[in-house]
Amino acid sequence: MALRLLKDVVDERERILAARDGDEAAKAWLVKQYTPTVYRFVYRMLRNEQDARDITQDTLIKVMRNLHRYDPNRKFSTWVFSIARNTTIDETRRRKRVAPAPKKEPKYEGPDAYDESVRGERARNLHAALDKLPPKYREVLVLYHFEHLKYREIAESLELPIGTVMNRIFRARQRLRVIYEEKEG
Repeated sequence: MALRLLKDVVDERERILAARDGDEAAKAWLVKQYTPTVYRFVYRMLRNEQDARDITQDTLIKVMRNLHRYDPNRKFSTWVFSIARNTTIDETRRRKRVAPAPKKEPKYEGPDAYDESVRGERARNLHAALDKLPPKYREVLVLYHFEHLKYREIAESLELPIGTVMNRIFRARQRLRVIYEEKEG
């Protein structure tokens, strides 16, 4: 299994370098590979599907236009997340509005309706609590818990000291717990 993971890392690195050198197939692969990840991040930050789609597209255009600036010594996903974050902030400032939380969650057709209902309610409560957090806390939680980045990678993406990232995650969890328990209680 470790051999396969190493091969995937090598393949991704080769594709990134090929895309940087102009290989259209490698560029298409990068877009396909990173679109869902970027979309999830942006959607969790804004909670608006259309804005998330638009910003995801803008982010990937910026990634492709700036591949020549990518430093292969850095993790590619970290670089992509920093572009996604900055694009989200820029677009939010430009529009001068905060996107409202959606009224309906996407439907999920699972085998057990009751369990899914309970799980869906908890997820909605968690997302509602997450929406109430200030953006600086929400973004670190999304990157850590939903996108599974390490502290170091979050620090690089957000251009913050690692201690600040750790502190924000700690404080964000505390605030989230209080908000969530109020909602559940």
